[in-house]
Amino acid sequence: MLSLNLQDIPRVKSITKADFLKHYFKPQKPVVIEQYIQDWPAFTKWNLEYMKTVGKDITIPLYDDRPVDYKDGFNQPHAKMKLGDYIDLLKNKPTKYRIFLWNALKEIPALQNDFTFPDFGLRLMKGIPMLFFGGRNSHTFMHYDIDLANIFHFHFEGNKQCILFDQKQSDYLYKIPHSLIAREDIDFNNPDFKKWPMLKKAKGYKTDLNHGEVLYMPEGYWHYMRYITPGFSMSLRAMARNPKNFGKAIYNVFIMRNYDNAMRKIKGQKWIDWKNKQAIVKTHKHL
Repeated sequence: MLSLNLQDIPRVKSITKADFLKHYFKPQKPVVIEQYIQDWPAFTKWNLEYMKTVGKDITIPLYDDRPVDYKDGFNQPHAKMKLGDYIDLLKNKPTKYRIFLWNALKEIPALQNDFTFPDFGLRLMKGIPMLFFGGRNSHTFMHYDIDLANIFHFHFEGNKQCILFDQKQSDYLYKIPHSLIAREDIDFNNPDFKKWPMLKKAKGYKTDLNHGEVLYMPEGYWHYMRYITPGFSMSLRAMARNPKNFGKAIYNVFIMRNYDNAMRKIKGQKWIDWKNKQAIVKTHKHL
């Protein structure tokens, strides 16, 4: 059976700021740092049960893997639930509901005492540490972030599969126009190469993250995340330093997003259907 052309993301036990900048940030290559946060209180405290204890009554936004609908706003949640009930759900059975881009530290300030902002030589944005939760086999669509930031992704409890591609692979990934995602009906865990032949040309990276490990994702990297077991992660971000990527981020935030929302209102589902067709037309031009 054919599989995606993926190499293992390099792993290091720990790393100095100078080595990180030289070997990973400057060449824009991903890396997993296995033992960077052992001295954080979060390393021993943060698990699903602890999160339930400190935030069980908070109402949280939930997302699943349903296709984008023209009525959905940008990053609009599909459901809401109390955090305690959601964690019970995660533990009891598989669910497609995920928490996505949740600024938990704003709603549970005590969590801020459990970690320190690491010094990787990049200025991290202190105001938006984001948390992501998922149940067994739930997954994100293949996408990249609107601001093309440098991302440090810290994983807690269980295991998580990560597949990454750099921006040079965009021609092969069936990217949706005026959007940041690939076709939502592609299963990147087990792709159908007859239906999506250009995926065979894409060259990417893979790893499974374990508790306490940190994944560095360079600027604008595509990423697909699948929760092998229930768990959660925290992302810390640093702005894109490459001028081209910074320019794309400004365009995405102030022009692309607003244009796409306007077209959804004007054309409705026809706009979504047109974009999905164009993803195939544009990608197959390279066949």
